[in-house]
Amino acid sequence: MALALIVAYLVFYLLVGQLTSWLFGDRIDKDNVVATAPSIWFGLVLPIAIGALALVTVTARLGKLAAIFGPQPVRGRGWMWIGPALVLIAIIGHVAGTEWSSWTAAQIVAMLVLGLCVGVAEELATRGLTVQILRDAGHGERFVAVVSSLVFALMHTVNLISGMELSTVAATVVYTFGFGMCMYLTMRVTGTIWAAITLHACTDPTTFLSTGGLDKAVGDSGGGSASVIAAFATLLLIVFGVVAVFFVRGKAPGPQPLSAGA
Repeated sequence: MALALIVAYLVFYLLVGQLTSWLFGDRIDKDNVVATAPSIWFGLVLPIAIGALALVTVTARLGKLAAIFGPQPVRGRGWMWIGPALVLIAIIGHVAGTEWSSWTAAQIVAMLVLGLCVGVAEELATRGLTVQILRDAGHGERFVAVVSSLVFALMHTVNLISGMELSTVAATVVYTFGFGMCMYLTMRVTGTIWAAITLHACTDPTTFLSTGGLDKAVGDSGGGSASVIAAFATLLLIVFGVVAVFFVRGKAPGPQPLSAGA
């Protein structure tokens, strides 16, 4: 059911993207979608915002809003703080390493809103619905962590459809598995999905602003020391995410069957 929901979401998101591209194609820069603020708003923000709204609606219909956005049922361990710490270091490095003069204020605002929409949509889809469905099915937390992170990573293969190079997509999939694990650990150790949403919402726009666009591999950056720190933290979070798989323990209490309504 989790996989079906994610596939349905991706299909919906891609269809919405096609529709917005058809309706607002004259405002979207097809060669570089982040070239202008209107291009970012209509080419990126609008489709993901609609997708996020659709996910919130589905979550409400399933009666899972309280369970997902409420306190986590499985307590985190101290070592799990390493995950959000590495993500935060990467964010700070990207912020410090960004050539802000190459971006307009309007572009930056649009990027930040994009980050918020991505954070809500992708965290709700993976650390929210996917995790909740797997827990309700009675799976242990290691299985939940790995499968939800793998689903999150595979979601990004749709970037091939937009023309992103295979090598960049492959690097993104590897990165997003490690990042997904760090977001799962963030949710566990803080006790709330809101912490993962916040970190995710900060990660995407600062990465895009630092690397210069969406079609750059996550490790791409300038030569400044801050960018080097961001790249190193990114590499560490990938490695840590893989290693963490072997240390995740626990199991959520009593599965609760999905219910239609709300």
